[in-house]
Amino acid sequence: MLLPDRCSIKEQGNQCVNPPEFVISVSSTDGEYMVGVTCNKHRETIHQKLNDLQKTGSIPQGQIKFEQLKPIGTDCIKSDPDDLIQLKSVRDLL
Repeated sequence: MLLPDRCSIKEQGNQCVNPPEFVISVSSTDGEYMVGVTCNKHRETIHQKLNDLQKTGSIPQGQIKFEQLKPIGTDCIKSDPDDLIQLKSVRDLL
């Protein structure tokens, strides 16, 4: 599965330029649903927004989970050392 190359958050109409550090999902009785990706800077912002969306019934009730992304390299997927440094560094929603 391919993931977006940037955080899912927009601030003041501008897309966050940070690379994703976490996959966000909601684990409910029906299953687990991927919601988006976020950088560490926006982790709390998106957590609060998802709580608000759960209260209004816009997304399923359940545990909000943040799974840390880990860069890998294989024979067919080459990783660039500069990308690895960028991943480790650290606006309207969705």
